[in-house]
Amino acid sequence: MLDLCDEDFDAMELVDGALALNKAINPDTQVAWAKVELKRLLDEAELALLHERDEKQRFEAFLRLFYFEWGFAGDSEAYFDSSNAFIDKVLERRKGIPVSLGALLLYFGRQLGFPLQGVTFPTQFIVELHWPDEGPRYINPFSGEYVSLHTLQAWLIGHKGPLTKLKTDHLKPADHPTIIGRWLALVKSALLREEHYTLALRCTDLALTFVPDDPYEIRDRGFIYQQLDCHQVALTDYQYFIEQCPDDPAAELLKTQLNALSHDAVTLH
Repeated sequence: MLDLCDEDFDAMELVDGALALNKAINPDTQVAWAKVELKRLLDEAELALLHERDEKQRFEAFLRLFYFEWGFAGDSEAYFDSSNAFIDKVLERRKGIPVSLGALLLYFGRQLGFPLQGVTFPTQFIVELHWPDEGPRYINPFSGEYVSLHTLQAWLIGHKGPLTKLKTDHLKPADHPTIIGRWLALVKSALLREEHYTLALRCTDLALTFVPDDPYEIRDRGFIYQQLDCHQVALTDYQYFIEQCPDDPAAELLKTQLNALSHDAVTLH
Protein backbone atom coordinates (compact mmCIF):
# COMPACT_ATOMS: atom_id res chain seq x y z
CA MET A 1 0.00 0.00 0.00
CA LEU A 2 1.18 3.49 -0.77
CA ASP A 3 2.16 5.24 2.47
CA LEU A 4 2.22 8.84 1.35
CA CYS A 5 0.40 11.91 2.53
CA ASP A 6 -0.33 15.11 0.66
CA GLU A 7 2.80 16.72 2.08
CA ASP A 8 4.94 13.92 0.66
CA PHE A 9 3.58 14.48 -2.84
CA ASP A 10 4.20 18.22 -2.63
CA ALA A 11 7.77 17.68 -1.47
CA MET A 12 8.78 15.54 -4.46
CA GLU A 13 8.86 16.11 -8.19
CA LEU A 14 5.54 15.30 -9.83
CA VAL A 15 7.15 12.58 -11.93
CA ASP A 16 8.54 10.94 -8.76
CA GLY A 17 5.10 11.07 -7.15
CA ALA A 18 3.64 9.48 -10.26
CA LEU A 19 6.22 6.70 -10.15
CA ALA A 20 5.39 6.04 -6.49
CA LEU A 21 1.71 5.91 -7.42
CA ASN A 22 2.39 3.63 -10.40
CA LYS A 23 4.41 1.25 -8.21
CA ALA A 24 1.64 1.12 -5.60
CA ILE A 25 -0.86 0.17 -8.30
CA ASN A 26 1.36 -2.26 -10.22
CA PRO A 27 4.40 -3.71 -8.41
CA ASP A 28 5.92 -4.54 -11.82
CA THR A 29 6.47 -0.82 -12.52
CA GLN A 30 10.15 -0.35 -13.45
CA VAL A 31 10.93 2.49 -11.04
CA ALA A 32 14.71 2.00 -10.97
CA TRP A 33 14.96 1.83 -14.76
CA ALA A 34 12.73 4.90 -15.15
CA LYS A 35 14.92 6.96 -12.80
CA VAL A 36 18.04 5.97 -14.71
CA GLU A 37 16.34 6.91 -17.98
CA LEU A 38 15.21 10.25 -16.56
CA LYS A 39 18.77 11.02 -15.51
CA ARG A 40 20.14 9.95 -18.90
CA LEU A 41 17.73 12.16 -20.79
CA LEU A 42 18.34 15.11 -18.48
CA ASP A 43 22.09 14.82 -19.02
CA GLU A 44 21.46 14.70 -22.77
CA ALA A 45 19.26 17.81 -22.59
CA GLU A 46 21.81 19.77 -20.57
CA LEU A 47 24.49 18.94 -23.13
CA ALA A 48 22.24 19.77 -26.09
CA LEU A 49 21.30 23.18 -24.64
CA LEU A 50 24.74 24.04 -23.30
CA HIS A 51 25.59 26.74 -25.84
CA GLU A 52 22.13 28.36 -26.07
CA ARG A 53 22.32 31.59 -24.06
CA ASP A 54 18.93 33.20 -24.75
CA GLU A 55 16.47 31.61 -22.30
CA LYS A 56 13.45 31.80 -24.59
CA GLN A 57 15.32 30.31 -27.52
CA ARG A 58 16.75 27.73 -25.14
CA PHE A 59 13.22 26.75 -24.14
CA GLU A 60 12.12 26.44 -27.76
CA ALA A 61 15.15 24.21 -28.36
CA PHE A 62 14.08 22.11 -25.38
CA LEU A 63 10.58 21.66 -26.83
CA ARG A 64 12.08 20.54 -30.15
CA LEU A 65 14.33 18.10 -28.31
CA PHE A 66 11.45 16.63 -26.31
CA TYR A 67 8.92 16.26 -29.11
CA PHE A 68 11.01 15.82 -32.24
CA GLU A 69 14.40 14.39 -31.31
CA TRP A 70 13.27 12.28 -28.37
CA GLY A 71 9.95 11.63 -30.09
CA PHE A 72 7.50 12.02 -27.21
CA ALA A 73 3.95 12.34 -28.51
CA GLY A 74 0.36 11.97 -27.49
CA ASP A 75 -1.04 8.50 -28.11
CA SER A 76 -3.86 9.37 -30.52
CA GLU A 77 -4.43 5.76 -31.57
CA ALA A 78 -4.86 4.28 -28.08
CA TYR A 79 -5.49 7.30 -25.86
CA PHE A 80 -7.18 5.30 -23.09
CA ASP A 81 -4.53 2.56 -22.91
CA SER A 82 -3.40 2.26 -19.28
CA SER A 83 0.24 2.19 -20.44
CA ASN A 84 -0.11 5.91 -21.16
CA ALA A 85 -0.53 6.61 -17.45
CA PHE A 86 2.52 4.65 -16.23
CA ILE A 87 5.71 6.73 -16.39
CA ASP A 88 8.03 3.79 -17.10
CA LYS A 89 5.85 2.75 -20.05
CA VAL A 90 5.68 6.32 -21.35
CA LEU A 91 9.48 6.59 -21.22
CA GLU A 92 9.80 3.24 -22.99
CA ARG A 93 7.13 3.81 -25.67
CA ARG A 94 7.56 7.61 -26.01
CA LYS A 95 3.76 7.86 -25.98
CA GLY A 96 1.42 9.20 -23.34
CA ILE A 97 -1.53 11.36 -22.38
CA PRO A 98 -1.44 15.02 -21.31
CA VAL A 99 -0.80 14.36 -17.63
CA SER A 100 2.03 11.83 -18.11
CA LEU A 101 3.71 13.81 -20.88
CA GLY A 102 3.14 16.98 -18.89
CA ALA A 103 4.81 15.48 -15.82
CA LEU A 104 7.88 14.64 -17.92
CA LEU A 105 7.89 18.08 -19.53
CA LEU A 106 7.73 19.66 -16.07
CA TYR A 107 10.49 17.44 -14.72
CA PHE A 108 13.00 18.15 -17.47
CA GLY A 109 11.93 21.77 -17.89
CA ARG A 110 12.20 22.69 -14.25
CA GLN A 111 15.49 20.87 -13.84
CA LEU A 112 16.74 22.99 -16.74
CA GLY A 113 15.57 26.15 -15.01
CA PHE A 114 12.44 27.03 -16.98
CA PRO A 115 9.46 28.70 -15.21
CA LEU A 116 6.89 25.92 -15.67
CA GLN A 117 3.90 24.83 -13.60
CA GLY A 118 1.15 22.27 -14.05
CA VAL A 119 -2.50 23.23 -14.47
CA THR A 120 -5.40 20.78 -14.09
CA PHE A 121 -7.58 22.47 -16.71
CA PRO A 122 -11.11 20.95 -16.78
CA THR A 123 -10.60 19.23 -20.13
CA GLN A 124 -7.01 18.02 -19.70
CA PHE A 125 -3.69 18.73 -18.03
CA ILE A 126 -1.77 21.70 -19.45
CA VAL A 127 1.56 23.36 -18.63
CA GLU A 128 1.97 27.04 -17.82
CA LEU A 129 5.09 28.88 -19.00
CA HIS A 130 5.47 32.21 -17.20
CA TRP A 131 8.46 34.38 -18.02
CA PRO A 132 9.16 37.29 -15.64
CA ASP A 133 7.33 40.51 -16.59
CA GLU A 134 5.19 38.66 -19.15
CA GLY A 135 1.76 37.11 -19.09
CA PRO A 136 1.55 33.33 -18.84
CA ARG A 137 1.48 31.12 -21.92
CA TYR A 138 0.03 27.63 -22.01
CA ILE A 139 1.33 24.45 -23.61
CA ASN A 140 -0.64 21.37 -24.57
CA PRO A 141 1.73 18.57 -23.49
CA PHE A 142 -0.08 16.13 -25.77
CA SER A 143 1.33 17.93 -28.82
CA GLY A 144 3.88 20.42 -27.51
CA GLU A 145 1.95 23.29 -29.09
CA TYR A 146 1.02 26.57 -27.46
CA VAL A 147 -2.70 27.02 -26.85
CA SER A 148 -4.35 30.44 -26.81
CA LEU A 149 -6.99 31.60 -24.34
CA HIS A 150 -9.43 31.50 -27.24
CA THR A 151 -8.65 27.80 -27.78
CA LEU A 152 -8.96 27.07 -24.06
CA GLN A 153 -12.37 28.77 -24.07
CA ALA A 154 -13.40 26.56 -27.00
CA TRP A 155 -12.24 23.45 -25.14
CA LEU A 156 -14.26 24.53 -22.13
CA ILE A 157 -17.41 25.13 -24.19
CA GLY A 158 -17.04 21.70 -25.77
CA HIS A 159 -16.71 20.20 -22.31
CA LYS A 160 -19.33 22.08 -20.29
CA GLY A 161 -21.65 23.78 -22.78
CA PRO A 162 -22.01 27.04 -24.73
CA LEU A 163 -22.64 29.28 -21.70
CA THR A 164 -19.39 28.34 -19.99
CA LYS A 165 -16.87 31.14 -19.47
CA LEU A 166 -13.13 30.80 -19.02
CA LYS A 167 -12.26 31.92 -15.48
CA THR A 168 -9.03 32.63 -13.66
CA ASP A 169 -9.61 29.60 -11.42
CA HIS A 170 -9.53 27.32 -14.47
CA LEU A 171 -5.90 28.32 -15.03
CA LYS A 172 -4.57 28.25 -11.49
CA PRO A 173 -1.45 26.09 -11.07
CA ALA A 174 -2.32 22.90 -9.23
CA ASP A 175 -0.53 21.30 -6.32
CA HIS A 176 0.84 17.80 -6.70
CA PRO A 177 -1.81 16.02 -4.55
CA THR A 178 -4.53 17.45 -6.81
CA ILE A 179 -2.72 16.30 -9.95
CA ILE A 180 -1.97 12.86 -8.49
CA GLY A 181 -5.63 12.50 -7.47
CA ARG A 182 -6.80 13.10 -11.04
CA TRP A 183 -4.03 10.83 -12.34
CA LEU A 184 -5.24 8.04 -10.07
CA ALA A 185 -8.78 8.42 -11.41
CA LEU A 186 -7.48 8.19 -14.99
CA VAL A 187 -5.49 5.04 -14.24
CA LYS A 188 -8.47 3.40 -12.56
CA SER A 189 -10.76 4.24 -15.47
CA ALA A 190 -8.28 2.77 -17.97
CA LEU A 191 -7.78 -0.40 -15.94
CA LEU A 192 -11.54 -0.91 -15.58
CA ARG A 193 -11.96 -0.49 -19.33
CA GLU A 194 -9.30 -3.16 -19.86
CA GLU A 195 -10.90 -5.42 -17.21
CA HIS A 196 -7.76 -5.44 -15.08
CA TYR A 197 -9.89 -5.61 -11.97
CA THR A 198 -7.22 -6.52 -9.43
CA LEU A 199 -5.14 -3.48 -10.39
CA ALA A 200 -8.25 -1.29 -10.51
CA LEU A 201 -9.07 -2.43 -6.98
CA ARG A 202 -5.68 -1.15 -5.83
CA CYS A 203 -6.56 2.23 -7.36
CA THR A 204 -9.80 2.37 -5.39
CA ASP A 205 -8.09 1.34 -2.17
CA LEU A 206 -5.46 4.04 -2.72
CA ALA A 207 -8.12 6.67 -3.40
CA LEU A 208 -9.85 5.73 -0.15
CA THR A 209 -6.64 6.34 1.79
CA PHE A 210 -6.82 9.97 0.66
CA VAL A 211 -10.61 10.41 0.82
CA PRO A 212 -11.93 7.85 3.32
CA ASP A 213 -15.59 6.88 3.07
CA ASP A 214 -16.06 8.53 -0.35
CA PRO A 215 -19.36 6.93 -1.46
CA TYR A 216 -18.47 7.07 -5.15
CA GLU A 217 -15.15 5.31 -4.64
CA ILE A 218 -16.92 2.73 -2.48
CA ARG A 219 -19.54 2.27 -5.20
CA ASP A 220 -16.75 1.67 -7.73
CA ARG A 221 -15.09 -0.75 -5.34
CA GLY A 222 -18.36 -2.64 -5.09
CA PHE A 223 -18.48 -2.93 -8.89
CA ILE A 224 -14.93 -4.29 -8.94
CA TYR A 225 -15.69 -6.81 -6.20
CA GLN A 226 -18.74 -7.91 -8.16
CA GLN A 227 -16.54 -8.58 -11.22
CA LEU A 228 -14.18 -10.58 -8.97
CA ASP A 229 -17.17 -12.64 -7.73
CA CYS A 230 -16.84 -11.28 -4.20
CA HIS A 231 -20.55 -10.69 -4.01
CA GLN A 232 -20.99 -10.21 -0.27
CA VAL A 233 -18.41 -7.42 -0.18
CA ALA A 234 -20.00 -5.87 -3.28
CA LEU A 235 -23.38 -5.93 -1.52
CA THR A 236 -21.96 -4.07 1.47
CA ASP A 237 -20.38 -1.39 -0.72
CA TYR A 238 -23.53 -0.91 -2.80
CA GLN A 239 -25.65 -0.63 0.34
CA TYR A 240 -23.32 2.04 1.69
CA PHE A 241 -23.62 4.09 -1.51
CA ILE A 242 -27.42 3.83 -1.52
CA GLU A 243 -27.56 4.99 2.10
CA GLN A 244 -25.18 7.91 1.52
CA CYS A 245 -26.51 9.03 -1.88
CA PRO A 246 -30.20 8.06 -2.00
CA ASP A 247 -31.05 10.75 -4.55
CA ASP A 248 -28.32 9.81 -7.00
CA PRO A 249 -29.78 8.12 -10.13
CA ALA A 250 -27.23 5.33 -9.71
CA ALA A 251 -28.82 4.40 -6.38
CA GLU A 252 -31.95 3.05 -8.06
CA LEU A 253 -29.87 0.96 -10.47
CA LEU A 254 -27.84 -0.45 -7.59
CA LYS A 255 -30.98 -1.52 -5.76
CA THR A 256 -31.64 -3.83 -8.69
CA GLN A 257 -28.07 -5.12 -8.43
CA LEU A 258 -28.58 -5.74 -4.71
CA ASN A 259 -31.62 -7.90 -5.37
CA ALA A 260 -29.71 -9.94 -7.97
CA LEU A 261 -26.57 -10.31 -5.85
CA SER A 262 -28.48 -11.31 -2.73
CA HIS A 263 -29.55 -14.48 -4.54
CA ASP A 264 -26.02 -15.40 -5.62
CA ALA A 265 -23.74 -17.61 -3.62
CA VAL A 266 -21.08 -15.78 -1.63
CA THR A 267 -17.58 -16.45 -2.92
CA LEU A 268 -14.70 -15.70 -0.62
CA HIS A 269 -11.27 -14.78 -2.03
